Amino acid sequence: MKKNRAPTIGIDLGTTSSCVAVFQNGRVEIIPSDMENRTMPSYVAFTAWERLIGEAAKNQIEMNPSNTVFDVKRLIGRRFDEVSDQIGKNHWPFTVINNHGNPRIQVCHRGEERELCPEEISSMVLTKLKEAAEVYLNDSVTDAVVAVPAYFNDSQRRATKDAGTIAGLNVKRIINEPTAAAVAYSIDKRVQGECNFLIFDIGGGALNVSIITIKDRNITVKSTAGDAHLGGEDFNNIMVTHFVQEFKEKFHKYVGEDQRVIRRLYTACERAKRTLSSTKQASIALDSFYEGIDFRTSITRSQFEELNADLFQRTRETVERVNDWATMNSCGTVHKDGIEIH
Repeated sequence: MKKNRAPTIGIDLGTTSSCVAVFQNGRVEIIPSDMENRTMPSYVAFTAWERLIGEAAKNQIEMNPSNTVFDVKRLIGRRFDEVSDQIGKNHWPFTVINNHGNPRIQVCHRGEERELCPEEISSMVLTKLKEAAEVYLNDSVTDAVVAVPAYFNDSQRRATKDAGTIAGLNVKRIINEPTAAAVAYSIDKRVQGECNFLIFDIGGGALNVSIITIKDRNITVKSTAGDAHLGGEDFNNIMVTHFVQEFKEKFHKYVGEDQRVIRRLYTACERAKRTLSSTKQASIALDSFYEGIDFRTSITRSQFEELNADLFQRTRETVERVNDWATMNSCGTVHKDGIEIH
């Protein structure tokens, strides 16, 4: 008897974290990572002995910052001159170099210096997701649909597909993330008739906003816009810059060049940001932060909003721009994503 082919998996390849799912038994099932989590950090680390991917890579970043790579979604399919101004702003501990106009990531693996392209790093994350799916389904997996930001250009989409090929996947389709969200919502809520949706998706690395109409189980994208430099990490980076300056003013020492120190501070800032979602003030306490000096400080929600006022304004402007475009498009042609929900 011929064996049924494994179902196609869906992959959300995110800037800071990724996930994989499968549609079976009439519903979408999120496939857990090897650490039994619904998402997996999009991190790859290189050590003297091994290569780590996901949670294991992220957990050791403070001890091995220069060889722990993340945020490659901000590099994939881009020219070096398109990303060079962001390298310093992102507080990346790893080195990005210009190789004939293309960004390459320098790492030391098993004692050897290597230069890797973003597609190679992304393929390692995809391979890990593929392996998780194969364990979950107890079958080999080949076919996949991968979601990307709506603002991704052809070069970025091709590079993402290339990463899938390197990982041993047959990428059947590259789908826009807002469209994927609309499909998921429609399936889950069983949308009837004609409905309009504004999809606001701010991830770790980017903002996507779209206005979408679902009618007769067909999806039409009326307008879409995004910002590749407006995500959760950008809020974190502004906090890091703020506290680096505060430490300098208090102790007359600049820590911005010490990547281990910066990663400790970054982790503390991310934790404080999450705390501010539920409380009005968050504390940061880092023992022996730099040269034996303990660093104790805090930030209020209003201070956080003031520090990031520019980012919040950019989110509003993106929503307004999408709404204006949708209004104009209502009298003319609109972009059809060609998705039919079954």
